[in-house]
Amino acid sequence: MGKGYLSLILHAHLPFVRHPEYHEYLEEDWLFESITETYIPLINVFDKLIEDGIDFRLTMSLTPPLISMLTDALLQSRYIRYIDKRIELAEKEIRRTKQQPEFNKLAQMYLTYFRNAKQVYEEKYHQNIVQAFRKFQDMGKLEIITCAATHGFLPLIGNNMSALRAQIHVATGHYEKHFGKKPQGIWLPECAYDHAIEQILSEANIRFFILETHGLLFASPRPRYGVYAPIYCSSGIAAFGRDAESSKQVWSSQEGYPGDFSYREFYRDVGFDLDYDYIKPYLHGDGKRSNIGIKYYRITGKTNHKEPYQRENALDKASEHAANFLFNREKQAEHLASIMDRKPVIVAPYDAELFGHWWFEGPDWINSLLRKIASRQKTISLITPSDYLEMYPDNQISTPSPSSWGYKGYHEYWQNENNDWIYRHLHKAADRMVELVKAYPHVQGNSLQNRALNQAARELLLAQSSDWAFIMKTGKMAEYAAKRTKDHLFRFTKLYDDIRTNAVDDMWLSDIESKDNIFPDIDYHIYQ
Repeated sequence: MGKGYLSLILHAHLPFVRHPEYHEYLEEDWLFESITETYIPLINVFDKLIEDGIDFRLTMSLTPPLISMLTDALLQSRYIRYIDKRIELAEKEIRRTKQQPEFNKLAQMYLTYFRNAKQVYEEKYHQNIVQAFRKFQDMGKLEIITCAATHGFLPLIGNNMSALRAQIHVATGHYEKHFGKKPQGIWLPECAYDHAIEQILSEANIRFFILETHGLLFASPRPRYGVYAPIYCSSGIAAFGRDAESSKQVWSSQEGYPGDFSYREFYRDVGFDLDYDYIKPYLHGDGKRSNIGIKYYRITGKTNHKEPYQRENALDKASEHAANFLFNREKQAEHLASIMDRKPVIVAPYDAELFGHWWFEGPDWINSLLRKIASRQKTISLITPSDYLEMYPDNQISTPSPSSWGYKGYHEYWQNENNDWIYRHLHKAADRMVELVKAYPHVQGNSLQNRALNQAARELLLAQSSDWAFIMKTGKMAEYAAKRTKDHLFRFTKLYDDIRTNAVDDMWLSDIESKDNIFPDIDYHIYQ
């Protein structure tokens, strides 16, 4: 008889980065790296589990910006160019390392790895891997949930309810377009919650969302079961809280599994290690060194000296860590079941890109964990939040605490001395967008004015992305993040002025429509 449930939730998200005005663009590699190192490895794991008759049940958010990029013809073609260059380099590396057995074996591994990525992407799923995840959902193995339209940090734009509403309703409409049904759950960007959000979620018929641990633990009244059962907000929407123990074991590079010395070292890449003239054809046009994706060393220890990566040892370690994770969850479930009147649910949410991109062996860990859960024990089972609510429809009513999963647990990572300048502009733009809807309630559907109004809505949504504020705070690529924020605000402001003076420039509008082409079906009345 099972004692409890584990709900693994993977949050797959990247900011919308698309630059058709350039032949290639460094930041587009964020998408290409994630396709190669995270999304396709996860697809391979899921496909092989199904082939082997192994049952599993996971939850995964696919955000609208990520879906938009994965289904974009330009970026799809650029990914083929990206992976072809990696295949070419891996072939050269096999020749270069032929007198270095340890490295030559790894070069052959990377060639197989890149060729598989291209075969899965191009031949198996015809350059649209969103269809792979939809297939898993249709088979009942994966529950896909949505997110805000551009991953906007909702508590910091909630002063304008129309702007908040647009982030949610654009996202749910986008989800329905790609998955053929309405989403049951939502990943609140950065797990950022405050009370104003509930009303909009209720309007969108969302059943549940995920909270950071203290967002649920500090709820009022205090939750009877802590984070091991959901609560209902006054709106009737369920909130599930993150289990800190299971998260730390996987998430932390210092105390968690990814920091093990047997695993591949992320920060040693041939893009920086090899002779410049040799590697230059695989760098971007500006010639600056960057990550290529071929990494020959393991973590080794807190030392500059790194030992060669040994794939077999790393796979053994991933299996060992999966067994340890499962053992700990079993003991958790056994203890919790002894003091609760229902089976507990242990909610373990992670950024999907941790698995494969940052932690190379992460997909192997997931594969091993799912197989062990299916075959070696009967204490704990996999479940999705929707399934848990079906099983336990009666839950305590409580009001969650404002919170996020960022540094210190609240909102300061997205509003601080590095990025606080953006909000007065975002607030003004949101107010102006509402003003435009009121001023132009009825315009011809294919008119220049209608196109401009719809593009203004896109530019506002793109400016609101939480990624830009986050990157400004981290300092890495901060210049790009600031530029993106300013570009979208400038385009919005010009559109506002041009619409108000009936002076929309068709050629300029066509140019930014081609660049910022997210949400092609958007209707500016969403701000009404």
